[in-house]
Amino acid sequence: MKRRTTLKDLAKELNLAASTISRALDDHPGISPETKEKVLNKAEELGFTRNSIASSFRKNKTLTIGVIVPRIDIHFHSLVISGIEEFAYKAGYNVTIFQSRDSIKRETKITKILQNKMSEGVIICLGTETDSYEHFEKLNRLKIPLVFYDRVPSDYEANKIIINDYESAFKATEHLIEIGCKRIGHIGGSQSTGIFKDRYEGFKAALTKHGFPMDKKLVHFTRELSYEEGALVAKKLLNLENRPDGIFCSNDYTAVSAIQVFQKNNIKIPNEISIVGFSNYPISKIIEPHLTTVNDRAFEMGMAAARLLIRQIEEEEDIIQSEIVTIKTELIVRESTMRSS
Repeated sequence: MKRRTTLKDLAKELNLAASTISRALDDHPGISPETKEKVLNKAEELGFTRNSIASSFRKNKTLTIGVIVPRIDIHFHSLVISGIEEFAYKAGYNVTIFQSRDSIKRETKITKILQNKMSEGVIICLGTETDSYEHFEKLNRLKIPLVFYDRVPSDYEANKIIINDYESAFKATEHLIEIGCKRIGHIGGSQSTGIFKDRYEGFKAALTKHGFPMDKKLVHFTRELSYEEGALVAKKLLNLENRPDGIFCSNDYTAVSAIQVFQKNNIKIPNEISIVGFSNYPISKIIEPHLTTVNDRAFEMGMAAARLLIRQIEEEEDIIQSEIVTIKTELIVRESTMRSS
């Protein structure tokens, strides 16, 4: 019986690293179109097909990926999970979901469970309480691949799937400036969390670029960026003697609550105050007027996280410790910033 062609066979035939072959087969953006075509042609010629299940039995693998999310009920994380499962299913892997509820104590307990070789690799979004990473060191020592997404450690070498929060916030704020807003407020998240700090920095940078003064009365930070917190901040901004005519919010929940508070007080949106959110939650297309927001491409982030993790699982001899993949965002302009001339 003819021996099955392996990844190493392809690597030898093409004089390329096995990791390069694997990335080409995964359509990785870092591999040139020419190399991808060469690899695909040779794979077809030699009859190469990936057989994750058979490989896993031979290596005594569980074919399971562990995913730790802060909160499953947040739409962003639900979309990320969908992306992870979509890619993992096609690769022959199962996905087990854990919820940290933003607690470092709970997050630590979950990682201990996963250390017991329950899963081949771990994908995680850090909880808001997480300020140390000792609980991940055992995973590294056991050579269990680890990928962080969205909320990632800033001073810890690791594989990360991120968006450019600073640039996205800058563009969102600049959009408010370009439509004529003169006093722009910000409803932000906890500044101990990197993504929300970056969004605040992007907001400030846009004001600075266009010569706008920084008025601290227009900036408020929340603990969880909840609907209720957004409403409280909006009421404070409403009661200012010189209230804002534009607001950039660090998520859609606070943006929607702000819209409703101003509407209840007969403030016209967008002509009297324009509002931009972040994440493109379904509610952004339900609220009237529809919300201008940043599409953070959560599903694509999940796909990218699973792709990177599974590549490491299947290439044990070539585990990558610090690859960073940045997912491109887009500003979706809707009625909440479409001012009449």
